[in-house]
Amino acid sequence: MHKAAIMGEFLTTRRRQLVRAHLGLPQLTGRTTCGLRREEVAYLAGVSITWYTWLEQGRDVTPSRQVLDSLARTLRLSHAERVYLLSLAGHSAPPPDEVTSQTVPAHVQRLLDAFFDFPALAIAPDWAILAWNAGYAALYPNVATVTASDRNFLWLLFTDPELRAAMPDWEFTCVYNVASFRAEAGNRLAEPPFSDLVDRLLRTSQAFRAAWERHDIETLPSRQRIFRHPEVGDLHMEQHNLMPSGHPGLHLVMFTPIPATDTVVRLRRLIDQQAIRLESTLNQDICVTG
Repeated sequence: MHKAAIMGEFLTTRRRQLVRAHLGLPQLTGRTTCGLRREEVAYLAGVSITWYTWLEQGRDVTPSRQVLDSLARTLRLSHAERVYLLSLAGHSAPPPDEVTSQTVPAHVQRLLDAFFDFPALAIAPDWAILAWNAGYAALYPNVATVTASDRNFLWLLFTDPELRAAMPDWEFTCVYNVASFRAEAGNRLAEPPFSDLVDRLLRTSQAFRAAWERHDIETLPSRQRIFRHPEVGDLHMEQHNLMPSGHPGLHLVMFTPIPATDTVVRLRRLIDQQAIRLESTLNQDICVTG
């Protein structure tokens, strides 16, 4: 089947599934509460009825991205549906929906916590750290104490001496992560909070400025990492970068021990030590308040 015909069938089904009351439209006489007429969709989307009819009929026309974006809004398409519609017309995928909250959904936090033996965190599109588990807090305790405005992985990478000391390959990691950040941000670099973060780092870090001016572009595939911890020594791990299908604006970064090393044992010891410290601090607070 031709892509134009597939698009036509897709638009038709989505038009017929719309609930008129949700759009402030009266119920049609003798019809159900669902479904809009073609002329209604065309009017709401700001396109001609003839043009929209041709699209549903599967004619070999070339709709612009602006037209498809308008139709996507009118038809209340999800992010996945909008990506699908644009792909049928040969347009690139839109950027993921922004994460507007400073917290992650509860089920994402539960997923991170389920990997308590392995460090894991969730970051927003601008690389703000939104959530983490006990393993990551043990590996990098400052994540729990830094102010919310500074809890951004790219910012901490260039400004926190403790994070720098934990990375024997810090210079390479900086260049690599800056290139990955630039690639992910894309045309959003001119928008806050992306532009605010970049401007702040340019004023603060010469190392960031040098990496930024290279204009390198990289992806974030899985790769082996070494973290040097002052208490348990070197931790040899593999970094995995995942994206929940239901929250395309979130990135989950997880670190798993490399089997041929004793990292599993070292991580377990580190997490246990962190738990003891937290319990001791909690008990002291209780004594003070009591």
